[in-house]
Parts: sequence; C-alpha cells; structure tokens
Amino acid sequence: MRILSWNVNGIRAVEKRGFVQWVRDESPDILCIQETKARPEQLSPELMSPQDNTGAVYTSYWGSAKKAGYSGVAIYSKLPPLEVKPLGISEFDDEGRVLQADFKDFVLISAYFPNSQDGGARLDYKLAFCAAMRERGDTLVSQGRHLVICGDYNIAHTPIDLARPKDNEGNPGYLPEERAWMDTFTGAGYVDTFRHFHPNETGHYSWWSYRMHARERNVGWRIDYHCVDHAFMPQVQQAGIWVDVRGSDHCPVQLDLDLV
Repeated sequence: MRILSWNVNGIRAVEKRGFVQWVRDESPDILCIQETKARPEQLSPELMSPQDNTGAVYTSYWGSAKKAGYSGVAIYSKLPPLEVKPLGISEFDDEGRVLQADFKDFVLISAYFPNSQDGGARLDYKLAFCAAMRERGDTLVSQGRHLVICGDYNIAHTPIDLARPKDNEGNPGYLPEERAWMDTFTGAGYVDTFRHFHPNETGHYSWWSYRMHARERNVGWRIDYHCVDHAFMPQVQQAGIWVDVRGSDHCPVQLDLDLV
C-alpha cells in the first residue's frame, strides 16, 4: 500500500497545475492533503472524485476550516475506511486541522499542525495541538491499534532537517519548544519513517520558501512527515520525499506499507 501526503497550499490552485492528472498517473492507494483552503461545495467533480490510471474512483473526505480560504485537510482513498472523523476538539476542528480515517489494519491521521508564527505568537496553540495529537496517538496505541500520522508538522526536528539551522534558531518551526516536543514524541515510540531509512543524510527537504529561488538552490526545510507507532515498523517498506513534484511550496512525501 502506498500512502502519499502533500501540503498543496490551496487545492483549487494546485488543480490548475495538473493535480487531477498527477493523481491519475501516480495512483496512490491513499492521498492525504493539507492546507486545502476550500470547502467541498467549492470544488469540481473531478477534484472531489478523481480516478486512478485504471479508472478506479477515489472517495474524498474533507475537514474544512470555518474561516474561508484557510487551512483544511482531506483524504482521498480507494480503500473504504471504516470511519472518518475530525479530532473532536473544537479549537482545532474549527481550523480544519485533522481527519482520522480508521482502516482494518491501522488508523490514518492527516494533520496540518499550526504554524507557531513570528515571535511564537501561536506557540501555545501549537503546543496544545501537539499535545492533543500525542494523546490521541497514545489512546489508539493503548487500544492495540497501529497508527500513521502524516502531514505538515510545521517543525524541523534536528539541524539536518533544514538547510540553515543556525540562521533559523529563533524562527517558527525551529523553536526550542517545538523541537523538544518532537524529541518527546519520537522518544515515546513514534517513528519518523524517513529518518529511519535515512538517519544521517542531509539535504532532504519538503518545503522551500517562494523567495530568493530557495527551491532551485535547495534551501529548504523537512517539515512533512509520516510517523508510525514503533510496533508498526515491520510493515513499513519505504519512506521518501518527492522533490521533483511541483505545484506547491511543499512536495509530497511517501510511505509504503506491506499489509499482507
């Protein structure tokens, strides 16, 4: 099974850049989207129910923000989930931060973690969201479920996860409090799957500023993740970053599972 996750920075904008054809060509089993900036009623039929390269139709599920043109997450799936629901905490659901899809073998969460903003203006909100995600994960794992939390975490965990760590030590996404939360999260048994396969490699990023030709120069940050509970790792075959896919300031990230 292949799961892709992509912060598209506007689903309607990326549709104009070939998104539906890209989905058809790549045909992931599940595609998680963040920063949709739209409600389902604003979207074309092709965007609501794209097809893969065999003609199979995806069903889409949406968690939209109350504020128009802001935030939002979605899940496209060829495999029907048993249940899809938001996080169940209004301060985060009102911003369209989370969709949870329960499948037979695992629980999938598509998450758009908040940006802590300049000067840490939303750091408390960000850390509260992080705590809620950890609590949900711990609850599911305690129930014997396997878990995949994918999406834009808006955190570069370690110095090798961004091109210029020293220059960004006081900037949102690389604040000490955010990195400390990632320390405790991974220390509690949640595996950053990309780092599992590429433990010390530098230069791998999933977001680049639109300014100063940052993407062309690969001056980026790795802030998009697939994290799984440790016990699920034997089923994880591969994790990757699709840097060649354009259309957003982020690129997709990949997780391959063996569920046989």
